[in-house]
Amino acid sequence: MLKNILLVLSLFLSTTGSAQYATHLSRSELGFMAGGSYYIGDLNRFTHFRKTQIAGGLVYRYNIHSRLSFRGNFTYGSVIGDDALAKDEIYKNRNLNFKSDIYELAAGFEFNYFPFQLGNKRYRGTAYLIAEIGMFKMNPKTNFNGEWIDLQPIGTEGQGTDLNSKKKYSLYQFTIPLGFGAKFALGKRATFSVEYGIRKTFTDYLDDVRANSFVDFSRLEDANGPLAASLSNRSLDGNQYGKRGNSATKDWYAFFGFSFTFRLGMPAKCQPN
Repeated sequence: MLKNILLVLSLFLSTTGSAQYATHLSRSELGFMAGGSYYIGDLNRFTHFRKTQIAGGLVYRYNIHSRLSFRGNFTYGSVIGDDALAKDEIYKNRNLNFKSDIYELAAGFEFNYFPFQLGNKRYRGTAYLIAEIGMFKMNPKTNFNGEWIDLQPIGTEGQGTDLNSKKKYSLYQFTIPLGFGAKFALGKRATFSVEYGIRKTFTDYLDDVRANSFVDFSRLEDANGPLAASLSNRSLDGNQYGKRGNSATKDWYAFFGFSFTFRLGMPAKCQPN
């Protein structure tokens, strides 16, 4: 009987001596992401992945428990739209184009479909969902006679004048990133992830196009100058009454790709009593 008690006690002490507990650093991961970006809006209404550009950024993840992680990310990418790529002759004739760099800072949560835990052989991979809120900086430009021109200061739809009830739009906007992905543990210290995220925005000016129709050329020229008038309506046939944009919808953009994150610390070992 005494031998059995001693055996159980020795097993308990050896387990306690080797047990580990999570720390803030062992729950934290930091790494980088790389992939692509594109946009959906007035100059690309339906075609996903059209004119995809290179994107990248930094990712921080704090694993609250095996099913839930807090995350923050800073992402840079660019988006492009060009009526020359449109299939509809109406939009080809409109002849607008733009590009914009996007700098995004966002934070939110990852919801794991399966339990996931670095260093645990049972929980080495899972699919997940992403829900975040954030802000991004944009700066739409257009190619005009071989030169890229900032559009927001010009007021191509008469913003800031009596031709338009809207003020000049802000280059800083809110966004709601939503997405999904899958992640896999690479040993005890690293995670490899692949993901796709679409961004809901609250602006229709990512491409500088919102108004349903063109502003009167001569009045816009008087109010904002000849460059604003020339860039507002670039129709190939010179039509002053054609369709410019769709004010009923907002613009969207997407980031997608892969990431590697690395654990900032290992679980601490419990000290035996």
